[in-house]
Amino acid sequence: MKSPRTCPPQDWVPLLVPDMPSPQALLPWLERMHAARHYSNFGPLVKELESAFAEGFQLPIGQVTTVTNATLGLELVLQALDLPPGSRVLVPAFTFVATATAVLRAGHVPVLADVDAHSWMLTPDIARAACAVARVDAVLPVATFGMPHHMPAWQQFEHDTGLPVVIDAAAAYGSQWLAGAEGTLVFSLHTTKSLPAGEGGLIVSTRPGLAARVRELSNFGINLDPAADVPLGALAGVGTNAKMSEYHAAIGLISLQNWEHNSQCRRALRADLMQDIAQASPGPLVWQQQGHGGELMAPTLLCARLPSEAARAALEKACHRGRIMTRRWYQPLLTNMGVLRHCCTPLDTPNAQALAATLLGLPFFLGITHEQRQRVCTTLAHALAKFA
Repeated sequence: MKSPRTCPPQDWVPLLVPDMPSPQALLPWLERMHAARHYSNFGPLVKELESAFAEGFQLPIGQVTTVTNATLGLELVLQALDLPPGSRVLVPAFTFVATATAVLRAGHVPVLADVDAHSWMLTPDIARAACAVARVDAVLPVATFGMPHHMPAWQQFEHDTGLPVVIDAAAAYGSQWLAGAEGTLVFSLHTTKSLPAGEGGLIVSTRPGLAARVRELSNFGINLDPAADVPLGALAGVGTNAKMSEYHAAIGLISLQNWEHNSQCRRALRADLMQDIAQASPGPLVWQQQGHGGELMAPTLLCARLPSEAARAALEKACHRGRIMTRRWYQPLLTNMGVLRHCCTPLDTPNAQALAATLLGLPFFLGITHEQRQRVCTTLAHALAKFA
């Protein structure tokens, strides 16, 4: 007797798929690098990439610098601000762990604040309220999921309070601009971000001397300025090795050439997926709302807020059965991480707690197929039917 046929299992629908340049596209840049025999230490491709960034932000070249990744970029910016040791830095409780660990590794104390219920971000109004109940020495807002901040409002906050503000804009390249205001931005060029270089970070700052100081600290703190009081080659400060390599700059330059096209595709895909999911869902889902900082220009994630914690759990189980990857962004909250409890100061965070209980990341990547999209929508409709 023949055994009954069984259907082969479906492939998993990925949560994310990096959108990196092909080896063929990269080859001419690698040949340039190899011909110059310059592979790191502020090489010609790094300089070219930084010049392109400066032009894009309409700033002098001295107000931008690259680093090996955004996490080290945050640490070095905090160090460059020369805050007293143990300063208290306000950060949102709802964010990736690197925001808090950068504060700790810079020798300071994260003060964990709430976020806006609609934009899911730490806003100037929330920061003002936090300053009224806790000592704050600096503020580190996050461009959550790439949603840009309104920089004139943060400039006004700095003016009113005297507190330095640094925007963790890791996921917001192409969305977060200075918009004519003064400010400091730290971007990630990680492989999953809108401008991927494999690894890398970008600091943009109108604060006098800050980008130059970060650049120096990224090269161990060695002075390379002949006009400085410290001799050339001597330590001007205690830094680290956080220089971007020529390899990563090459990838960044290719990605920059393709950024406008890819960002348009990402915006269109996000709008289509949200529409498909809204039509399939038997109940309302809540999406992140645009704040006063402008439109999300190059989305890299798709996160939906479910009606309840039970609804999220049901959808997670259904997606697992259907071989669809999901993720709880950001779980657990910083306030609920045991490693951080003894070294952070938590404030009341009702909005962040509610987000943490109901938010779920769904598959989002360029090249997602019609079958994969249909599978996500069908699974969502079945899983949430009883919660309608």
